[in-house]
Amino acid sequence: MAKDTEKLIRQLSLISYLMAERRPVTAPEIRRDVEGYSAMNEDAFARRFYADRSELEALGIQLSVDKPVEGLAEQENYSLPPENFHLPAIRFTDEEHAGLQTALSLLDGEFAYAEPLRLALQQISWGRPSPLGAPEQRSIALGITASAGGHDLSQRLAKIETAIFRRKTIVFDYYTMQRDELGTRKVDPYQLLFQGGQFYLVGRSHERDAIRVFRLSRIRGKVAYASKAEHDFQRPAEFDPRSYANRIQWQFGEPVGTAEVWIAGRIAWQIERHFGRHGEFRAAEPGEGDGDDRVFVTEYADARQLVAWVLGLGEHARLLGPRELVEELDVRLALLIERHADGPELAPAVAPAERVPESNGNGNGRREAAAIRPERFARLVTLASILITAGRAGQRIPAAEVCERLQISEQELNEDIGVLNVVNFGAGSYVLYAEVLEDGTIESDPEAYGDSFARPARLLPVEAKALVAAIDLIGEHIPEGSLASVREKVVAALGEDPIREGLQVASVGGDDSGIARSVSTAIRDNNLLTIEYYKENEDVFSQRTVEPYALINGREGWYVAAYDPARAGVRHFRLDRVKQATVEQGTFEPRAEVDPSRDVEGWPRTGEVEASRRARVWISPERARWAREERSVVEELADGAVVVELSFAGVDWLVREVLKEAGDAAVLEPQDARDAVRAAASRLARV
Repeated sequence: MAKDTEKLIRQLSLISYLMAERRPVTAPEIRRDVEGYSAMNEDAFARRFYADRSELEALGIQLSVDKPVEGLAEQENYSLPPENFHLPAIRFTDEEHAGLQTALSLLDGEFAYAEPLRLALQQISWGRPSPLGAPEQRSIALGITASAGGHDLSQRLAKIETAIFRRKTIVFDYYTMQRDELGTRKVDPYQLLFQGGQFYLVGRSHERDAIRVFRLSRIRGKVAYASKAEHDFQRPAEFDPRSYANRIQWQFGEPVGTAEVWIAGRIAWQIERHFGRHGEFRAAEPGEGDGDDRVFVTEYADARQLVAWVLGLGEHARLLGPRELVEELDVRLALLIERHADGPELAPAVAPAERVPESNGNGNGRREAAAIRPERFARLVTLASILITAGRAGQRIPAAEVCERLQISEQELNEDIGVLNVVNFGAGSYVLYAEVLEDGTIESDPEAYGDSFARPARLLPVEAKALVAAIDLIGEHIPEGSLASVREKVVAALGEDPIREGLQVASVGGDDSGIARSVSTAIRDNNLLTIEYYKENEDVFSQRTVEPYALINGREGWYVAAYDPARAGVRHFRLDRVKQATVEQGTFEPRAEVDPSRDVEGWPRTGEVEASRRARVWISPERARWAREERSVVEELADGAVVVELSFAGVDWLVREVLKEAGDAAVLEPQDARDAVRAAASRLARV
């Protein structure tokens, strides 16, 4: 029998024994009665028992230890209070349960943590119809699903997840985009972060002796443990993962200064709603602007990124200080004008270097490439609960149904049943006996004292983080039922927020939760929805009354897919551009021809919409590396610059995208787009 299997039998039998005894027991009693310990000598038992206790504690299962005589380990008494193993009852409303059903149906097979999510939902939905049989949902679709995105990235993610849990230092080769170099990194992994369709690792870099952020898609080759030790480090108590999830591009790194940015009153509501957490706002003083204008005060670590953001806001934003930042903006504007007048001067084209394609993490993850496999311990506990419940009801369960619910193969099911059949309370009293019959069903005969596994067990760390990460990914965008209240109940039952240990999902865009709730209500009740919408590229506000059908997320944020009667077609409105949303009393009859999620495999994932025109855009050598990672490169140049191709429906959008590159991009063609960029930059330079 494999050592891992022996360990699982031993640990499950220890739990069963302690909970069946319902009294403190001594170490000699445990050695005598618990499956797997009796054949060991005293030293081997002491080592194994200590290791098993440590592993169970890491899984959130804490044994109670009573020390009557100080310093004498053999006099210690051990017990397992039921509350240390069982999950407190969580009472969900029908709406909350519907929200959980929707979350699973959306993410199953599309989420790097899909398998532990299934186990978590099995546990927290105890006593209710399984959320695994949810009907197809049509009112929400996901373009960004936190899938691992390919085999290599899946392997890295799984290894890092385990390293975080086990406190293991890891070693890997990493491509540093800023310096254009590949080097080896030794890192204490603290946290995984999912943001903007990408997974990131936050940890202490041994080379820098400081916390750094690493994008998983830039890791090359395999991730390895740095040592064979059981644990290599302890995460600092003061580490707060939320501070990394809440950073904006210009705040990546150590702060170098504080900027003041004038924001026109026309868009102040939008900037304050979506960027307020990255700084502070104050009213514009005389000479800085008019009555509704605001000044945004924000720390920055990367001057170029902040300048690029300000330029992307066009005439509605202006840098007030510090002086060196204003000077950099002026230089970059001059560069933009020059490169759209006479330049840029193009180096000769060269044959593109062969590149190993790296997944960007936005792909459609499938079950066969699932990144995170839950601990087998968690699977066995869940399987035991399923079999005991069915056995007590005198029911047989189809083996295929259990395999589907737990996402395991028939062979794995047989192996798991074999393990559970030898888990016992001691003295030859087993938890259950189960077998797969010839007709493909499972017959189970549970022991009368099998109460230990007849109630839901505590969520293990990977299950808890999977559940909360799934809730955070979807947020307040489910018409079937709010997940915010579900999250509160789950965190209360767990006693802590799992995002502090493992995976945190950072919000895309700004705080649009209030708008999302109004939109969700209108979708659920088939109410007409009136929105005040800011069309950024044209700098116009419009009022639309639409028929809302679904919420869809994408690389840039959340959208409502709606039928617009005034334009006789489906339109997608970004929630962060909706200034106000009003649910009308009037209702609409859903149109059979409208399929709001039809485009979810397209632009929400890729960021590119269908367009009638394409532009050729030069990217400077300094920014070419980023372009290769994010854009469609059509030409490599001898000096390291590249030419990319961008599809666009309107020149205004293209102008804004080029301004955001802060002088490191220039439209080559079409000519009208070149002229429009030069004109826009000239207007900004005169401000």
